[in-house]
Amino acid sequence: MQDSNRPQDAETGIPDTAPADAPEAPNLGDLPPHARTIRSYVMRAGRTTEAQAKALSELGPRFLLPYQERLLDLPATFGRTAPVVLEIGFGMGDATAKIAEGQPDTDYIGCEVHEPGVGALLKQIGDRGLSNLRLIRHDAVMVLENMIPPGSLAGIHIFFPDPWHKKRHNKRRLIQSPLVAKLVTHLAPGGYLHCATDWEPYAQQMLEVLSAEPALVNTAEGYAEKPAYRPLTKFENRGLKLGHGVWDLVFRKKA
Repeated sequence: MQDSNRPQDAETGIPDTAPADAPEAPNLGDLPPHARTIRSYVMRAGRTTEAQAKALSELGPRFLLPYQERLLDLPATFGRTAPVVLEIGFGMGDATAKIAEGQPDTDYIGCEVHEPGVGALLKQIGDRGLSNLRLIRHDAVMVLENMIPPGSLAGIHIFFPDPWHKKRHNKRRLIQSPLVAKLVTHLAPGGYLHCATDWEPYAQQMLEVLSAEPALVNTAEGYAEKPAYRPLTKFENRGLKLGHGVWDLVFRKKA
């Protein structure tokens, strides 16, 4: 089951549509220290519709936070003190909007670099009258490092990141130990990390990586039941009808 709006995760920026003979991504261990970076995305083509552009223009000033190298004051950002959940790579934002609407007592920050997706979610914010959702159009890794206070998040969502099916491309997958260690530092004690994928080999890797992080504990014996707050996406529904599996993983930060 493929989702063209998956969170993208490469070290090199090579899109997942690269031809079979495309060069492999470099091994981070072979790079000089200044080049050993983690990215949460791959840029991809897409046309911003008139409605999305209108949402960017009219709703962006209120709901789209500018990237800055300064920590956010989260209560000031939302005008209240409430649990805050970060989503990395929300695609076109359908699931994000539904989650925010269904959890009005929780505040959400969504990171996405794809302009049509940002515009689409801004439109949903307006259509649904959401006040508990803010967006940042920037690399989530840099947002984490420079804008999210350590220990401030009640949860982190990473739904259907690019699986990088080919074995030689697996190193480009987002869920790997260096990023997970970064994520953990921004979770509050007891905060959760929820990942979901429709690619079983990636689910297995996720389970291994998350289980190996000493600051996290699995909330289930292996894979978790899909939490009620996560809606089925149209891509997920299509795959389930074809007999494809979906795997959720929910880990919590130790107190």
